[in-house]
Amino acid sequence: MRGGGAGRAGGDFVTSVEVGTLFGALVARALDRWWDTLDRPDPFVVVDAGAGRGRLAADVLRAAPTAAPALRYVMVERSPVLRAAQRELLPVEPVEVALGPGVRTDRDEPAVAVTGVGPIVTSLPDLPAPPVRGVVIANELLDNLPFRVVERSASGWIEVRVGAGDDGLVEMLVPASDELAAAADRVTAGTAVPAGARLPVPSGTTAWLQRAGDVLRRGYLVVVDYAADAAALAARGQEGWLRTYRGHERGAPPLVAPGSQDITCDVPVEHLVDGAGRAGFALVEHTTQADWLRALGVDELAETAASAWRARASVGDLEAVAARSRVHEANALTDPAGLGAHHVFVFEKVGPG
Repeated sequence: MRGGGAGRAGGDFVTSVEVGTLFGALVARALDRWWDTLDRPDPFVVVDAGAGRGRLAADVLRAAPTAAPALRYVMVERSPVLRAAQRELLPVEPVEVALGPGVRTDRDEPAVAVTGVGPIVTSLPDLPAPPVRGVVIANELLDNLPFRVVERSASGWIEVRVGAGDDGLVEMLVPASDELAAAADRVTAGTAVPAGARLPVPSGTTAWLQRAGDVLRRGYLVVVDYAADAAALAARGQEGWLRTYRGHERGAPPLVAPGSQDITCDVPVEHLVDGAGRAGFALVEHTTQADWLRALGVDELAETAASAWRARASVGDLEAVAARSRVHEANALTDPAGLGAHHVFVFEKVGPG
């Protein structure tokens, strides 16, 4: 809420958006494909959940997608500091302008949306209310939503809570409620979990997916994030799936200096797919970020940039520098040991209209 957010300056971590403009350009290609699949609706509403300073929105618009005349881009960001910063990058319009405007051809008929007036950008502190046709994008959002921690015992699930000790915050083990135990079983999805193993149980994700399902009448939900299945989470242990970052480096244990470091948790795959299904979505694609971006043409764009760099390296002008930067961006976005290993989930919501 203080506006630290992501980024190299003043943030604790860097997402694909902060690497450069290439990620946004490729997202623009994906949006065009989904727009075509949805029969080119106008308005075509794109909800960027956890939009931060608006870098992804700016990069998508800079790429001039074919869907631009129909595009209504809704940045959702809770921090008022970051929402104010969005206006430094984009012309932000009132929400009634972005999700409208409408005209009446007959006094007794409902208003009809005006077409061909996009792109229009707006900003909200929460997901929009009216059901729309379009896409909801959550890039590295779900790993920061609230979650609970459970530990497997011989007799069932134990919840790991936080209590006050003599020297600060400490862990406290209590029996898991029936509701939490049922949610933990959805995380495991039948996977045998040994006694002593710990798992995250997302609580914020479940509610958020329901809200995303309410937003979309028809369209796609796209989740890009750290994720792992239950077997991998149990094998890696809490230190493997619960991490902190501060100043772009791994931080201290999560109970140390609360409020001073970013806390992130891998998204349990089975729980995400189950929660999305309960919200009315069907999984249509699950892949890595590297493979998703390759399907959108990142390798071809990188090779074009590499050719430009080779041709102008001796000149060293801005065009050459930009070409070299794009090659570096492509490598970072597809790095199997880094951002390229992120999971990409594409869910479809099928409805009337």
